[in-house]
Amino acid sequence: VGFVLGDISNPLLAKMVLGAEAELRRHGYSLLLMNSQTDPQLDVHSVGFFQTRRVDAMLLSIVDETHEPLLRALASVPVPMVLVDREIDADIEVSVVTADHAGGMRDAVSHLIELGHRNIALVGGSRRTMPARERELGLRGAVEASTDPVEADVLDGPFTPEHGAEATAELLERSDPPTAIACGSNQVLVGCLSVLNARGITVGRDISLVTCDDVAASEVYRPAIASISRDTLGMGRRAAEVLLRQMREGGPVERVILPTAFTPRASCAPPRQA
Repeated sequence: VGFVLGDISNPLLAKMVLGAEAELRRHGYSLLLMNSQTDPQLDVHSVGFFQTRRVDAMLLSIVDETHEPLLRALASVPVPMVLVDREIDADIEVSVVTADHAGGMRDAVSHLIELGHRNIALVGGSRRTMPARERELGLRGAVEASTDPVEADVLDGPFTPEHGAEATAELLERSDPPTAIACGSNQVLVGCLSVLNARGITVGRDISLVTCDDVAASEVYRPAIASISRDTLGMGRRAAEVLLRQMREGGPVERVILPTAFTPRASCAPPRQA
């Protein structure tokens, strides 16, 4: 089974691979991994490579869901495929295993609103990936449900520390900066924290902070950082289960949405008075 992955250096994506590989090995299959290094054209190359290797099936966590050359390549794939935390708007028979990103972000932003925050920003990822779009939907849903007016802004870009740093600096330099920031990934969080620390801004006192994906740093950082977690190991395992079922039985494609959970921590507090 071939697995096309956007960035193996991301520890959460590595856990997805571990979950998938363990399940596939249990059923006698080997896993071949191609890392696209966040380059959508390398996704196209990886799909073509796996076809030349005549793999039995493919798992896909692609960089850009709208990349036309990739969509054309996927349309010609004759074996079962499962998208892992991705979704494509095209007439292609492919199953999807993802997480409830909108629900997790909605819970996190609702918590911030309950604490009194009325100016909240999301430093998200690329809107060409489903998690980024769903997290923005969750943010908007929480804001619309509030009985008080809430300003909400989204700064999208790549899931990188560089984007996290640039977007955070832009937010802090505004005349009316947000009192709370949600980071769209653990890598965005790194960039965000680097800017906050460099400017002497104390998380949990001067600004509230939430991150997507509960990594070890979220708990050991002081104050501990509130997070929206998902079971990435389980997601990889579940994607492999769906793929194996389609390989054995065929049948219609499936759409599986796994739960997320918001954990409030000391990084979230009522906003300071002006």
